[in-house]
Amino acid sequence: QVQLVESGGGSVPTGGSLRLSCVAFGSTISRSAVGWFRQAPGTGREFVAGSAWGTGSVLYTNSVEGRFTISRDDSKNTVYLQMNSLDPEDTAVYYCATARNLAKLVAGTSIDTWGQGTQVTVSS
Repeated sequence: QVQLVESGGGSVPTGGSLRLSCVAFGSTISRSAVGWFRQAPGTGREFVAGSAWGTGSVLYTNSVEGRFTISRDDSKNTVYLQMNSLDPEDTAVYYCATARNLAKLVAGTSIDTWGQGTQVTVSS
C-alpha cells in the first residue's frame, strides 16, 4: 500500500514562494495520476493541480494557473508543487493524492491514497 508524505509547507509573506514535496513509499507512482488538493479552514477540500502518468498532461485550478507548477520525478517516486506569488487566499493545508487517472484525480471522488497534509500560511 502506498504511503504519501508531504513536506515543504511553512509561513511566507504575500508574494513569497514555497515548494512542496510529496514522496511515495511502498509502491511506485509511475502509473498513477498524482496531484495536490488544499483545504482552508471552514471549507471543503479543493483540487489544485494534477499530473497524468505517461502523457505529461497537467491541470490546474484557475486560481493558481500561472503561479503554481506541478512536476513529478518518477525515478524518485516524488511529486512537487512549486508555488510562486503566494497570496493569503492560498493559505490552507495542502494534501498530496494519487488516482488511477487524471480525470478521477480532478473529480476527487476516486482517490487511491491521501497524504497527511502540510500547512501553508501566507501573511498579508
